[in-house]
Amino acid sequence: MAQYDSVKAKKSFGQHFLNDDSIAAAIADALPKNENKTDTLEIGPGMGVLTKFLLERNDLNLSAVELDKESVTYLEQHYPTFKDKIIQGDFLQLNLKAIFPQPFYLVGNFPYNISTQILFAVLENKEHIPAMVGMFQKEVAKRIASGPGNKDYGILSVLLQPWYEIEYLFSVDENKFNPPPKVKSGVLRMIRNDRQELGIEDSYFKMIVKTGFNQRRKTLRNALRPLLPEDVSVIPFMNLRAEALSWEQFVLLAKAIQASKTAN
Repeated sequence: MAQYDSVKAKKSFGQHFLNDDSIAAAIADALPKNENKTDTLEIGPGMGVLTKFLLERNDLNLSAVELDKESVTYLEQHYPTFKDKIIQGDFLQLNLKAIFPQPFYLVGNFPYNISTQILFAVLENKEHIPAMVGMFQKEVAKRIASGPGNKDYGILSVLLQPWYEIEYLFSVDENKFNPPPKVKSGVLRMIRNDRQELGIEDSYFKMIVKTGFNQRRKTLRNALRPLLPEDVSVIPFMNLRAEALSWEQFVLLAKAIQASKTAN
């Protein structure tokens, strides 16, 4: 087995290796602390700059998933006691509930080319992921944390905010990575709240939100036209754009549309 002193970042994997220990330590410290060990999965550890700080936390039972074989070899050589906890593979293909029967934290300097898909995976496993701390492209992190009336506010903002308390922690400059990305980065923390249901099916809510934002420059009367009843007087918020509605208002909107279909 070849000995690696470093790993060459691969564009195809969206790799930008964090090179600032203070930022890595802040990310590791941002995960909630527990009296009992909590299963924790790091996505894309690369050369382990974040991993080493996560391993220092005695309250985390850490595993990692890494697609890059060279990075896996590097981690096995430099963190030998961690060797059996590294999964070589694609996070998006993992059966998370089979690997982690109990709830687990998610953490990482996430590859930007799959960051949105990671967030949808969190949404799909929201009953199983009580906390997530991750590095994203700054505009993506800002979007998730934004409230209504903000140009950054979008589909994932509305879909995630009912279930998680979301906090934009800090920004990270391009020069903190090797190679430097062309964009700034931002660290986001999401903590699961106690909400168990919205009073409407998640799939229907998701469809209304996505359809509303797909033509975000139009009023909801026009953006949602294929889904609306003939009489829209019973449907609220028709003269507003999607970005003006809070997630609570989207729930009311979805319920009203569904009720009108049932009534007919």
